[in-house]
Amino acid sequence: MDISQAGKGREPALVALFTATFTASEGAAEGALIGDLVRRLLADTPASDRYVFTAEAGGTIVGGAIFSRLIYDREARTVFVLGPVAVATERQGEGIGQRLLSHGLKTLGDAGVDVAMTYGDPGYYARIGFAPISEAFAPAPFPLQHPEGWLAQSLTGAEMTPLQGKARCVAALDDPVFW
Repeated sequence: MDISQAGKGREPALVALFTATFTASEGAAEGALIGDLVRRLLADTPASDRYVFTAEAGGTIVGGAIFSRLIYDREARTVFVLGPVAVATERQGEGIGQRLLSHGLKTLGDAGVDVAMTYGDPGYYARIGFAPISEAFAPAPFPLQHPEGWLAQSLTGAEMTPLQGKARCVAALDDPVFW
């Protein structure tokens, strides 16, 4: 298994992975929505505002994770939000997602990112160091449909303290449907 930052030319394979994985788990409409989100994150988000990681086996992408910048207007810390994440349906349960995300979080920390956030299953993401937070502690860009899924972790080793100001995400995520 090769886990690395995604290189140029892998965009169609990443979009296909996310579309297929979310279609299998959530239905065709969700698969199309997430596939389009990934396409937009890859095509429209400046490279300085995103990190893309892949897990490959035999030259085939079997996992993907995208982190994008989240800006708090009164905050000096650098914050990135994780999402979406996908592991090919037939490869789930092998630990690929955890290895992929651990690699991504280490890379972000090494690059000087202070805080990583995500919006998802607290039970799953706790395995890689995320902890629940409130919207008062760290406002989301939009009201959350499932506030129990708002999670964060410090990448500096410092204790997490509240994030200050209004949150602004990259354009591809700037839609309440994702929150």
